[in-house]
Amino acid sequence: MSITERRKQILEWVAGSQARNGFPPAVREIGKALGLASPGSLHKHLQALEKEGYLERSPGKKRTWNLTAKGWNMIGRPVSPSIPLLGQIAAGTPILAEQNREEELPIDPALFGAGEVFALRVRGDSMVDAHIQDGDLAIIRPQEEAQDGQIVAVQVEDLEPEATLKVLRRRNGAIELHPANSQYKPLIFRGAQRSRVRILGRLVGVIRPKA
Repeated sequence: MSITERRKQILEWVAGSQARNGFPPAVREIGKALGLASPGSLHKHLQALEKEGYLERSPGKKRTWNLTAKGWNMIGRPVSPSIPLLGQIAAGTPILAEQNREEELPIDPALFGAGEVFALRVRGDSMVDAHIQDGDLAIIRPQEEAQDGQIVAVQVEDLEPEATLKVLRRRNGAIELHPANSQYKPLIFRGAQRSRVRILGRLVGVIRPKA
């Protein structure tokens, strides 16, 4: 199926932005780069590309867009599905920024039921009762919200520079981050302290590297 030249231009720019920055662009970035002053006009193009299967929305509050395999094929670029393995994640830096990447795992994210995921290497034994061991690769779907009881990757301001895995609990207005190991105590944040907790994504799978 053919598409308009403007929509192909949008696909080309989104692809280039992902390659340069390591993470998908937001709507306002697309509009600014392509000189589309009218938000309504841009949204019309994006929704049409989504409906036709060329683009997909990323989860989370900040609306960003990724090319699908069909989108990559439309602009004539091969896509090799992979999952980025991330190292330290500095506060305020986009999750999938290039400086966070250690390597690309040659695994299709679709195996974990998501169009976009990233991997974190597990350190320590705080999640062993959830069958997550030291050295495992935790596969995370990026999102800024999660439900009570889900295992999430979080960053806590002024605590650790790296992301950590914990079970999310919300009780009496507090945010609680629970380990899955009775030898460790939960971290509890009340009142203004809750703003220190930044959810990076939800656990969707675990890979255990061969010994």
